[in-house]
Amino acid sequence: MTKTIRIVERNPRVSGEQLVAMMTPPPQFAEATFDSYRPDPDHPSQGQARDLLRKFTSGAKAAQPSGGGGFFGFGRKKKAAAAEASAAQDSSAAITKPGVYLDGGFGVGKTHLLAAAWHSQAGRKYFGTFIEYTALVGALGYDGAVNALRGAKLVCIDEFELDDPGDTMLMTRLIKDLTSSGTKIIATSNTPPNALGEGRFAAADFLREIQAMSDKFVTLRIDGQDYRQRHLEGAAKVYGDAEFADAVSTAAENGKIVSNDGFEQLLDHLKTVHPSSYAALLDGVETIALSDVFELTDQSAALRFVAFIDRVYDAQIPIISSGVPLNMIFGGGMLDGGYRKKYLRCMSRANALTAES
Repeated sequence: MTKTIRIVERNPRVSGEQLVAMMTPPPQFAEATFDSYRPDPDHPSQGQARDLLRKFTSGAKAAQPSGGGGFFGFGRKKKAAAAEASAAQDSSAAITKPGVYLDGGFGVGKTHLLAAAWHSQAGRKYFGTFIEYTALVGALGYDGAVNALRGAKLVCIDEFELDDPGDTMLMTRLIKDLTSSGTKIIATSNTPPNALGEGRFAAADFLREIQAMSDKFVTLRIDGQDYRQRHLEGAAKVYGDAEFADAVSTAAENGKIVSNDGFEQLLDHLKTVHPSSYAALLDGVETIALSDVFELTDQSAALRFVAFIDRVYDAQIPIISSGVPLNMIFGGGMLDGGYRKKYLRCMSRANALTAES
């Protein structure tokens, strides 16, 4: 008996309470630890970041920042800012601020370290992407979200996004209210490999956008290659029409639960589902089949697909596709625009997911 379903026929609705309960590391990092993290010896910053986060979550209470001034020059002398930046890269130094920002490129292990920190931290704690926290506020209201998270020992925010000023200020306010009651924060974000100043580019953006909160964060720079692409080259894997049908049938006949949807139909359906419910679209799915993939020129559709691929990657579901390779779908100058970092992350993840099929 074959097991093929269609994602476009699913219409999940996730409540705020369910969102809170789901705020744990994704399945692929369910057992991530600092010991299982393998830093690249060619990039010492990876080991330094691991050691610092191990101390940050070791149980010692993080000191509240002293008043006056921020990090990296926000009202402080450059010498003091430089000294603190140097200390952040010294594995023997202790982090005395309530927040840590992991700054680096794609696939250098930031999410693994974030999950390891979550597992290491004792007490109540939460792990979610930036979009999941903003969705929580949308579901519960701001006060409801703060009340749900208040008292947590640690809040982990993966894929911090800086492209929406409203959401950025919302998260700034949330971070301020949580840290004021003793919660520690760890956030990550991506830096494109060719960004000006490499990792420093994202760090400057992050600290500028959360300027009212900048004195609460220490930035950890993580260098390295994208591990997802170390053994991959060129375009993402695609199938011809006949090969696509055979691959779908084979996966289903092997007992896999396969979702089989047209790319255009999936994009249309994603308009009707809130991104916070995208993970629920994938419940039970073991292989995703997308036919007739084409280049995207509509930015809204592209951003929804990025959010969808993020959840597919979290669940580590392989993709079978036909048409345009999934790491080549962002057209119309999208890679030169303000959402470049999101698209590059999606390309990296899509390439890895199709390689698994």
